[in-house]
Amino acid sequence: MADRSFLDWPFFEPRHRELSAALEAWCAVHLPVDHGDVDAACKALVAALGQAGFLRHSGADADEALDVRSLCLIRETLARHDALADFAFAMQGLGMGAVTLFGSEAQRAWLEKTRSGRAIAAFALTEPGAGSDVANTATLAERAPGGWRLSGEKTYISNGGIADLYLIFARTGEAPGARGLSAFLMPADSAGLTIAERIEVIAPHPLARLKLDGVMLPDAALIGRPGEGFKIAMSVLDVFRPTVGAAALGMARRGLDEALARVRRPRAGGGTLADHQIVQGHLADMAVRVDAAALLVYRAAWTKDMGAPRITREAAMAKLYATEAAQEVIDTALQLHGGDGVRHGSAVEALYRDIRALRIYEGASDVQRVVIARSVLG
Repeated sequence: MADRSFLDWPFFEPRHRELSAALEAWCAVHLPVDHGDVDAACKALVAALGQAGFLRHSGADADEALDVRSLCLIRETLARHDALADFAFAMQGLGMGAVTLFGSEAQRAWLEKTRSGRAIAAFALTEPGAGSDVANTATLAERAPGGWRLSGEKTYISNGGIADLYLIFARTGEAPGARGLSAFLMPADSAGLTIAERIEVIAPHPLARLKLDGVMLPDAALIGRPGEGFKIAMSVLDVFRPTVGAAALGMARRGLDEALARVRRPRAGGGTLADHQIVQGHLADMAVRVDAAALLVYRAAWTKDMGAPRITREAAMAKLYATEAAQEVIDTALQLHGGDGVRHGSAVEALYRDIRALRIYEGASDVQRVVIARSVLG
């Protein structure tokens, strides 16, 4: 079992330790799942996580705040057992983050469905010409009788094709650039919404390119006020970026565990790989990276839970370091496995594919460096 001594750190309360233990026990029975049919696996995972009660942490009641430490603990634990389970949980939170933080009472009715696992959510921000640069969003939302008409494309949308509800960001034109964006809730059965392409990537996830051809949405679909879309998107990412670091941390812990099991294995000629100082040096570096990532992730989560209005710097540091460190830890774990490390279906081979995307989505590593540098310079 992975090291759990970090739960004794002062970042956590008894309820966090209880949550971690309960989820660990659930994972031991239910994970990993068969990834042969990714869509079916994700739908089943959402339903199972909802039935078990863990999805209630993906949103918050109107009079409560999201518990970011719980979000991070859940993502770390799920990612250590099964990256697809982490994905299924994470998208329920990210997809409904704007509703949790800014949604109206009517919009919050969707939270009852996503938190129970009866509906699947998606976060649709990225476009073919606007990835990390949200200000270049080109999807248009134009005023129409009784609401808004949306036209454009979104791409690399997680849960695209299986979601029941999409959070869509579109240009409403109140001001140039980022200040002219708005956020909308768009049901998957909206007329004019089509799945233009299903996208396959190195680690199995349901991804799609969406085409919006005159999708009509009522005024009630608008989250907040016109022109607040960028603020809403950044507020959501501010909360969920540390959880990406937590997922990377879970994968790194699994990589370290797999490496330890490998190097302790008796060899035909006697002794173990762990007897060699060069191997011990690799293990030391891996352990340091894991603990440093954990400190940054849970510092960010604790800071937000203590009432900080924004944790932009802390979140960027957590995501940047944890994802980059996890890549290094997993790469070393694969190296220590030798040829078995690249055998398709091995644990470290799967981790090697799973970790790579985390350095890109929700703000690529270089974007996080810019965010951190601006904070330091400011």
